[in-house]
Amino acid sequence: KILNGTKYKIYEAELIQPACPFCGSVSLIHNGHLKIHVRYITANASVPVLIRLFKQRIKCRDCSKRSMAQSSLINKYCCISNTSKLKILSALTENRSMTSIAREHNTSVNTVQRILASCSHRFIDGYDYLPEHLAFDEFKGVDRKLHFICLNGETHEVVQILRNRF
Repeated sequence: KILNGTKYKIYEAELIQPACPFCGSVSLIHNGHLKIHVRYITANASVPVLIRLFKQRIKCRDCSKRSMAQSSLINKYCCISNTSKLKILSALTENRSMTSIAREHNTSVNTVQRILASCSHRFIDGYDYLPEHLAFDEFKGVDRKLHFICLNGETHEVVQILRNRF
């Protein structure tokens, strides 16, 4: 199908809620569907893949709570599949621009930046522990500038590298 001047492969799927996620009851009142378009990975970037997903809305007769069918395909309130996010993360490990990654995966540059920011907390070092023995040194790094390095004196693991020698 052609949408906004771009040719897409569109697959339709329906998510069904078998039981209430709050109480586990199967006595449910079906209350329509929510239609979302999920971007999915594709081998050919010129023909992107969309999944037209119909999420079933329900109301439990026992606990009177409302819910919507969920899937491991996508996160709640999101329209980009988790596999697409993982593919974008693997592309971010290469020496490429975010614009080319976004173009290849049929997303925006802001989406690529958001995916990078969502996993950046894993790379921040915790400074609540220092080893008993520290070793300090300076070395010439990028642009022949002096950098500061701090090592564990016993295991020789890098504790921190600073951009300048101060």
